[in-house]
Amino acid sequence: MYFFISQLSINDILLPTDIVPYMLHILLNNGGTITFNNCIFQLYVFGASEMLECLLLTVMSYDRYVAICNPLRYTSIMTGGHCMLLTVICWMFGWFLILIDIIETAKLNFCGQNIIDHLFCDIVPLIELACSDTFIVHLEIYLLSIPILIIPTTIIVVSYTYIVLAVLRISSSTGRQKAFSTCSSHLTVVSIYYGTIFIVYIVPTKGQTLSIRKILSLLYTVFTPFINPIIYSLRNADIKKAIKKTVDFVIY
Repeated sequence: MYFFISQLSINDILLPTDIVPYMLHILLNNGGTITFNNCIFQLYVFGASEMLECLLLTVMSYDRYVAICNPLRYTSIMTGGHCMLLTVICWMFGWFLILIDIIETAKLNFCGQNIIDHLFCDIVPLIELACSDTFIVHLEIYLLSIPILIIPTTIIVVSYTYIVLAVLRISSSTGRQKAFSTCSSHLTVVSIYYGTIFIVYIVPTKGQTLSIRKILSLLYTVFTPFINPIIYSLRNADIKKAIKKTVDFVIY
């Protein structure tokens, strides 16, 4: 669990680093300019980080499933090599699968004022500026949602279904509460992150104002990476103990 949280924290640092500095520049200067190459690069890092977070959250749900439904076999199933392999697969899929969409987006022809009414170079507001046909790009977005959103969501739902059934079979209320507490942090993060992702990219955007789309974008690009450490820390006794030890060392 700690290994996967460390990978999630690395990604949570990478995503705001790609988005927030230039976002603050835009807000402080009431607008800004960015070159096409820098915009594509920002879009690539952003898309790869989003995909990686989806995959890591899915792997973490599988880890919780094994821990609760097969506790006696947990150490033999989730070995160091197995965890490393799953992580490498997540990083490779996250950083290489998005290239398909990025390359097609870079091939589009852009004309006019090329003003992106958004806080960063996101795929949807960017392709809205294209003068050429964007059917292929839109098709790729929906096709990529299958391995990145639909399949991971299915795995998470199935994992937690088995977890709930296993927890309900525990006779003592203390045991049930302890089992649920090990999943509450992860489930909270998944609900916030996947909820906003589905609303922005899967649910039809007709009826959504630009302001709503910007606010929703802030939820999964800034708020979720910010809240992740807090959520996992509040529910983890070891982390709270380490923080207390560090604070006592600094004070005394």
